[in-house]
Amino acid sequence: MTSNQPGQCCSVGVRHEGEPTGKFIKIGNNIDAYIATPPADKAHQHAGIVYVPDIFGIWVNSQLMADQFAANGYTCVIPDFFNGDQVANPRPDGFDVMAWIAGGSTGDNPHTEAHIDPVVLAGVAALRERGITKVGAVGYCFGAKYVVRNFKDNIIDVGFLAHPSFVTEEEFAAITGPLSMAAAQTDSIFPLEKRIESEKILGKSGLPWQINLFSGVEHGFAVRGDLTSPVQRFAKEQAFFQAVAWFDEHLK
Repeated sequence: MTSNQPGQCCSVGVRHEGEPTGKFIKIGNNIDAYIATPPADKAHQHAGIVYVPDIFGIWVNSQLMADQFAANGYTCVIPDFFNGDQVANPRPDGFDVMAWIAGGSTGDNPHTEAHIDPVVLAGVAALRERGITKVGAVGYCFGAKYVVRNFKDNIIDVGFLAHPSFVTEEEFAAITGPLSMAAAQTDSIFPLEKRIESEKILGKSGLPWQINLFSGVEHGFAVRGDLTSPVQRFAKEQAFFQAVAWFDEHLK
């Protein structure tokens, strides 16, 4: 497994508990968003990150992670991609993710490409309005697809994905910048054969890329790993360090 050694993030560490320290703002066409800003003495003035979450949206885990990206120098914004319709954690029994994507919880609040892509653009625009000229993006599970889909036309400069869902070969082949991924050993959505396909596509791209595989964990570990398990806690922390090291190398 290839892995860049983390620098500043070694001393900053990873917060697993506590109160988020960012704030809520409005971006774009009245979209709610959580934003975390770095301390002035650590800020990478012209680099920021759009956080595209899993189906659980803006909640304490994603907020704490945004705070930690900020602690490492990156202004980080998490738009409300789901218009207040994020899935409850833990996920309800019998939850149908495909029905939720198609129509939301009420049937009239879909979370499809036509609805998610514009929110990614709003997040990028919100960073650029703050003087940020180099934009990275992180995508977890559901969110990974939308990092990849918008990794073109100078929208996103650098990407990081963890346990991606629903990304097509065509979308992977169209990216235009450095991409790093963290994958789980057990993942029915991004299994071995999909990882191999991804490696082949990225290998032909001529772009910098990285795929780290973590044993003993399942899909979702980078955000929702069981912190009472040493194996899951380690993988969650190392996936975060991987993202920061990637941005330190290619974004700041």
